[in-house]
Amino acid sequence: MNVIWSNYIQGANTLYYSRRLRFDDMFAKQYQTLFDLDMDQPLKILEIGCGPGALAGALHRWYPNAEITAVDRDSAFIRFATEHEKGITFMEGDATTLPFADNTFDVTISNTVSEHIEPSAFYGEQRRVLKPDGICLVLSSRKGIQVTPSCLAPTAYEQQFWEKVSRYDDTLEKYAVCKYPMTEAGLPAAMEQYGFIDIQTGFVTVDLTPDNPKVPPAMAHDMINAERLGALDSIASVFCQMPERFTAQDIEEMKRLTNEKYDTRIALYERGEKQWDTNVGVTMVVRGRSKKAE
Repeated sequence: MNVIWSNYIQGANTLYYSRRLRFDDMFAKQYQTLFDLDMDQPLKILEIGCGPGALAGALHRWYPNAEITAVDRDSAFIRFATEHEKGITFMEGDATTLPFADNTFDVTISNTVSEHIEPSAFYGEQRRVLKPDGICLVLSSRKGIQVTPSCLAPTAYEQQFWEKVSRYDDTLEKYAVCKYPMTEAGLPAAMEQYGFIDIQTGFVTVDLTPDNPKVPPAMAHDMINAERLGALDSIASVFCQMPERFTAQDIEEMKRLTNEKYDTRIALYERGEKQWDTNVGVTMVVRGRSKKAE
């Protein structure tokens, strides 16, 4: 069982609930325009590095005639995805050795995966499993905007906790996280270098601002609680990474402080006391077409 990513890097709650917002139907048109897929065709779509399943779930909604298959190396993610998203085939699999025959899929898609995998293996496997003229879609997070409300400012205890974590945390290096980052120019160039043609690029902007009057109350709560869950997952991962440096009491106190602050943020929202905190995400979409060797 492989649970490295879910235990040590990003938990299932972090990825699922934040991505469910980013792939909310409110933003579907932006993605669909850049994906440029025929919604009426019974496409076979493969998501690579699906995590706990939020993007796969969106694809299932947006392309109801498509057959969606999604793979990830992390066992906990696949279990979570299977429980939370129906109508999709989830399975464990490695992006560099996909468990599928040649020429199987019409579309491959990945979200924030390319930066973790050696490019020739990442694109080579997709070319192999794609049908001739199949479409490769690579989504990559770019620099956005994040404004945190004062009620979520760290206490002295929390500052000391995270300062201690930073002194000993070697997670990114140990697990080769983001070992192959690329610029906005490098991403399409790499796709072309490794055998794809007709490269196109575009950007999706997702504005998550709870106090925006256009945001329904239920979604505003989801925005705030997605941040809460991400914070709690980060605390839990610290105990997995370095249990010898923190006690269970340390972790519980950090969770208590975190929940207390997010409860305050929810209360402020309910009272109509606007904080105007925001998380604006920018996702680059690179689209290419597979051209098989003669």
